[in-house]
Amino acid sequence: MSVFERLRVGLRRTTDQLVGRFDRLVADGADASGVGAVAATTSIDTLDTLEELLIEADIGVSATTQLLAAVRDEAGNADLGTVVKRELLGLLEAAAPAPVTGASPRVVLVVGVNGTGKTTTVGRLARLLTLSGERPVICAADTFRAAAVEQLEVWAKRVEADFVRARPGADPAAVVFDAISACKARGRDVVLVDTAGRLHTRANLMGELDKIRRVAGRAVDGAPHETLLVLDATVGQNGLAQARAFLESAGVTGVVLTKLDGTAKGGIAVAITAELGVPVRYVGVGEQLDDLVPFSAAEYVEALFEPVW
Repeated sequence: MSVFERLRVGLRRTTDQLVGRFDRLVADGADASGVGAVAATTSIDTLDTLEELLIEADIGVSATTQLLAAVRDEAGNADLGTVVKRELLGLLEAAAPAPVTGASPRVVLVVGVNGTGKTTTVGRLARLLTLSGERPVICAADTFRAAAVEQLEVWAKRVEADFVRARPGADPAAVVFDAISACKARGRDVVLVDTAGRLHTRANLMGELDKIRRVAGRAVDGAPHETLLVLDATVGQNGLAQARAFLESAGVTGVVLTKLDGTAKGGIAVAITAELGVPVRYVGVGEQLDDLVPFSAAEYVEALFEPVW
């Protein structure tokens, strides 16, 4: 399937929740020619229904407020679906600066709490990079959980990526330094660093991430060039608290949303960008090797509402 088709499948539960009610909302606002104009959307009932739909999809208070304001401003002048899609797209694109390119090697930290699919994300990201012609080195910087290192090594073999590990209990920052050195020596392109899962409330563990960042920066100018926070889409708004803490302590530059296919609240991608100003870089839409896909704001919005408009 194409990226769009996989996004559409991944968002199916969210779309299923929205489709019927949005259909009715658009029909209720239709003018005499059958166009879903925003002529009636200044009514309290219509605005309340729209607000309820957006909040239930986990689009968030900030983004919902902006969308409702746009609907009021466009009253009588535009199609309801067009306004909502346009505003969603604008919110998503506003927080999507291009990732750093040109560094040699490029260093990408992958961070997050336990249970979000972080290690699996590293393996799938290595697969994506390999398919695009890059040669990744996977670094197992989680030196506290032997099972995590073993799982990551299996992934490295599956995607045919180089793998750097250390003995249990080794300094994670030292492992990252070794991985960067190996990447340079072998002429590889990018280092993917799988860090230990940590609660955002644990100051000592968040401090460890700061050390990793400092060491990486000494090994390669500007490193880490990207820090990806892995969030479980099924936790919805609760993930925003995690994201805020990691944003402050780990310099997060992008988000990976996993398990998007397992939630009816796929609008969390909009909440993240609107409230935190951090772009979504990738989304997980299934259990297969290739079910991590690059995030496209335009395709996301189309996949979210295509059955309706």
